[in-house]
This record gives sequence, structure tokens and C-alpha cells, in this order.
Amino acid sequence: MKAIAIVKYLFTLVGVAMLAGAFFVYNSTSSFLKEAATAEGIVVELLVSRTSDSISYRPLVEFTAQNGQVIEFAPTAGSNPARYAQGEQVEVLYQVARPSDAKINDFFSLWGVALILAGMGAVFFLVGAGIIVFIALKGRQDDMLKTSGVAIETQYQSVEQNTALSVNGKHPFRVLTQWQNPATSDIHIFKSNNLWFDPSAYIKQDTIRVFIARGNPAKYYVDLSFLPKLK
Repeated sequence: MKAIAIVKYLFTLVGVAMLAGAFFVYNSTSSFLKEAATAEGIVVELLVSRTSDSISYRPLVEFTAQNGQVIEFAPTAGSNPARYAQGEQVEVLYQVARPSDAKINDFFSLWGVALILAGMGAVFFLVGAGIIVFIALKGRQDDMLKTSGVAIETQYQSVEQNTALSVNGKHPFRVLTQWQNPATSDIHIFKSNNLWFDPSAYIKQDTIRVFIARGNPAKYYVDLSFLPKLK
């Protein structure tokens, strides 16, 4: 439970931070474009960046500013394959007061960082916020069923591990119960909320109370309030 709590808040905070970073980069680029001058530049070299399992290329661009100063710069982000060739001419945007503050005038060079941050931030935020919303809605539904649902006595069947969920390599446990609807003779299997300890040794009774929605047994809450709490 602590791991899930850490994950949901950490993902949400990281997502918010990345989205804020994307907004900052977007505003910075927008301000840059309002004051930028243009010049013709040329790719004089391809800078190679290597890691243990990848390689990327950055164009080293040379241009002459309005004051006659010859400037060289390279984008911070590389690509593979290279997006430019040595000797290729490119349009450069730069700040007149600070010619070294320059960018290649193409979409990715201008907006790529903002897009990457926004995309990753959205994923992190949606995962974290989705977990928070799901847990909140599930808790609200359980509370409503406990207060306004129909209480039925079901037959205890077994304890199983929920292999569909794993946290730090561990699977939670669920209590399974069974009930035959006297009105329809249908058999219903109920599964409890996830438990992060094996409750088998603490279940002594043959029946377990379940709260079901009126007219809809598919919505239910398995009452395990008799079990000890995990500290």
C-alpha cells in the first residue's frame, strides 16, 4: 500500500513538473521568436555523441551575425539518423544582442523539447492522477454500498493471489465468496478488495457478509472488517 501511495503521488508530481517545464520552454521559445533575427548558416560538422548502447548526431552550425561576428553553435538534442548533412545550408534564428543564443529554424529544433516534456508529463500525470481517481471512486462506491446496499451472507470459498497486479514483485490477495440468488438461482462469485497480506489464517467462519447494490449484484463490497489491520 505504501508503494502504491508513493507511485501515485510521485507520478502525479513528476507529471506536473514536466508539464510546467514544457509550458516554460514554450513561453521561452515564443519570446525568443518575437525578437529573433535571421541569418543563413551552414553545417560545418556533425558532432557525435555515444553512449553504451546508442549514438546520436548534432549539427555544428556556423553563421555570421549582423555585427560581423562569426558564431558557431550546436543544438542540445541529437538524432539518429542525422537530420542534417555536413555542408548543408540552414536558416538560423538568433538574438541580435546575444548572437550565441541561436537556433536552427525548424519545427523540432524550436518546439521539440517542449513537445517531449509535454508528452512525457501527460503520461506521468495521467497514470498518477488515474490511480488517485480510481482509488477515490472505489472508496466512495464501497462506502455507498456499506450504507445503502443490501447485506447478504455468502459462503467463504478460498483466498487467491491477484496475479494481474504486482508491486515490488509481490501480488496482493483476494478473498473469494459464493452466493446463490434465491430469486433467480444464479450463482455469484464475489472477490474482495486487494489485501497485502495472506488472510487465510484469520478466516474462521464459513460465511462472509457482502453488500450488493439493490437489483444489481454485479456491484458489491465484500466486508472483511473482521480481519486484523496491516500495520
